[in-house]
Amino acid sequence: MSMQASELGPTRSSNWRTPAVIILCGCAIGMLGFGPRSALGFFVQPMSHEFAWGRDVFGLAIAFQNLLWGLGQPFAGAVADRFGLFRVMCVGALLYAGGLLLMRYSSTPMSLNIGAGVMVGFGLAGCSFNLVLSAFTKLLPAEKRGLALGAGTAAGSLGQFLFAPIGVALIDNFGWQQALTVFGFLMLLIIPLALAISTPPVASTANASPADEQTITRALAEAFGHRSYVLLVLGFFTCGFQLAFITVHLPAFLVDRGLSTQTGGWVIAAIGLFNIMGSLSVGYLQNSLPKRYILSTIYFTRALATLAFISFPITPFSAIAFGAVSGLTWLSTVPPTSALVALMFGTRWLATLYGFAFVSHQVGGFLGVWLGGIVFEKYGSYTPIWWLSILFGVLSALINLPIVEKPVARAVAQPA
Repeated sequence: MSMQASELGPTRSSNWRTPAVIILCGCAIGMLGFGPRSALGFFVQPMSHEFAWGRDVFGLAIAFQNLLWGLGQPFAGAVADRFGLFRVMCVGALLYAGGLLLMRYSSTPMSLNIGAGVMVGFGLAGCSFNLVLSAFTKLLPAEKRGLALGAGTAAGSLGQFLFAPIGVALIDNFGWQQALTVFGFLMLLIIPLALAISTPPVASTANASPADEQTITRALAEAFGHRSYVLLVLGFFTCGFQLAFITVHLPAFLVDRGLSTQTGGWVIAAIGLFNIMGSLSVGYLQNSLPKRYILSTIYFTRALATLAFISFPITPFSAIAFGAVSGLTWLSTVPPTSALVALMFGTRWLATLYGFAFVSHQVGGFLGVWLGGIVFEKYGSYTPIWWLSILFGVLSALINLPIVEKPVARAVAQPA
């Protein structure tokens, strides 16, 4: 009864936490968490120009951010699963804000790596939309989860849509230092919002189901021994590679092709705007269509869009059109991916298991950003990375097709 009391207590005593409040506050956190990091590409040129850095310097810092976000996600998820979400969100928001403020005062590659890389990376692990989605799955009734997962993902895109032009405007009018200061203080709003989506700590009980009494070690062994989970994790690598490369390097790529900085801002904003539609649509469609087919279609569409983009002259129209098509598929992989993890293994260790899938995503992100900077400095062109992105998109489209969408078979405990 102790576990039942701990789980039901917050729901009974917190009548203000209705499904609508939970979804709205969770979406606000997703918007705030995803917004600044999606606008960091606009700081590449002003910071590189001021400190005479190559793009590989900034690229390495953001690559570390992506990698540490991924590596920190399963640990943040495990702590949230075991001890509740609120504390994790608070620590994440403070690290995120501190990292942006340190980035504002960075004048060496080392301080940039610590602020934009280490602190923002671990901060994102503790307060990004990934934990919001796991909270939605745990706190909301099953019939509301699909659309809520889509809404939570779309909120991240809304943050991208808003923060991209805001970031450009702040940099143009007040300078990049002041822009980072504003972004840093905005991250502190996550702390009060996290009260609405806090999940209770979970203790073991003698009457628990096999899923509830499962240890984290057994959960991980079960997941990584499951073929469909491994395929899902491998496919998620491509998502991170493509998104991180475009977020960080596309604005500079467009300037290299003679387009204005403002055009780059509107392209990133278009990605965010159209992904609102894409994420909401996928959140709705995954209730009726096989999730593996949705994922395969998303990855193949990205590959085709990238091929078309680099095959024709780059103009403001083609750039924004690429942003719109990319936006429809941008974070649309997240709702079916998290839903598949919950379907296969339940919600007990959802934040942890999705966190390990996200490691693959962020390893891809690390390589996308880092290789983009390395390749550009060596060859003066991003062309090899564009083609690598196309190849990964096709491979991931194929990898997701054999996934089996059903709960993992578990032995039922027998009475003594």
